[in-house]
Amino acid sequence: DIQVVTEYLAANGVATPRLAPAIDGRAIVLDDDGIVWRQTTYIPGVTYDTLTNDKQSEEAGALLGRFHRVVNDIDHDFSMARLGVHDTAKHLKNLLTALLEQTDHTRFADIEPLTHEVLELTGDISKTDGHPDRVVHGDPKISNVIFDPDTDGAICLIDFDTISRMPVVLELGDAFRSWCNPHSEDADRAEFSLPLFEAAIAGYARETRDFLTELEWHGVPGAIYTITVELAARFCADALNENYFAWDDSRFASASEHNEARTRNQLALARSIVDQRSEVETLVERAFRAVGPGP
Repeated sequence: DIQVVTEYLAANGVATPRLAPAIDGRAIVLDDDGIVWRQTTYIPGVTYDTLTNDKQSEEAGALLGRFHRVVNDIDHDFSMARLGVHDTAKHLKNLLTALLEQTDHTRFADIEPLTHEVLELTGDISKTDGHPDRVVHGDPKISNVIFDPDTDGAICLIDFDTISRMPVVLELGDAFRSWCNPHSEDADRAEFSLPLFEAAIAGYARETRDFLTELEWHGVPGAIYTITVELAARFCADALNENYFAWDDSRFASASEHNEARTRNQLALARSIVDQRSEVETLVERAFRAVGPGP
């Protein structure tokens, strides 16, 4: 999958890391311990965990839009199906299961109130019925964008382990959720920055003229909120299960504490999105009107 996508991007003039073959020509190498290794070409630049200005946001939006537009025509059956990666109902069910099965967890009393806060926000989550599946990156967090440190220009996307097909609004919801929170995912505070979003959606629209359908455009605000709540549910479940997300043991005493902080952050972000929902919808409508619907 990685080889097909990066070759296609390069052939269409889009900057991308390329797989560097092993001495025997193979794209990947399996070592004696069963671990798969690969090597890619080096792309000079910098990455960020959070954005610091509107230029970076607009550039990231344009880069993701260019990526979506170019790879949309790939004729390839992807090995990485990623089935259920954004199955929100499944993640909420997993949270309820953790709540029922992890009552003996030493931090259950701390986490249980958070589960109810997450569940209270699920009434406004949206669905993607009728949305076409498109080729997506799969993990468009801002740290997967390489920037030019001098110009803030977005050079390329990296980390193609998650390339697959799914409704593109889920990718956009995940991207804008990540990009438009100027605080890290485990910070004490979170907010959805309208200036960062305005820049990002404008950059995306500039590169995707006549690409998305009207249904897809209008699904963006709901997708941002839905993916934020979904991630809050996933973090909250793992605060009890402690078996999925990595954690920073230099800052937190346990994976549970780290995922509690992440949950609180995403809850605050979701509430910020709710408070500014009309403004978000206005910015999406403005971008949509500027480019028009695709076929």
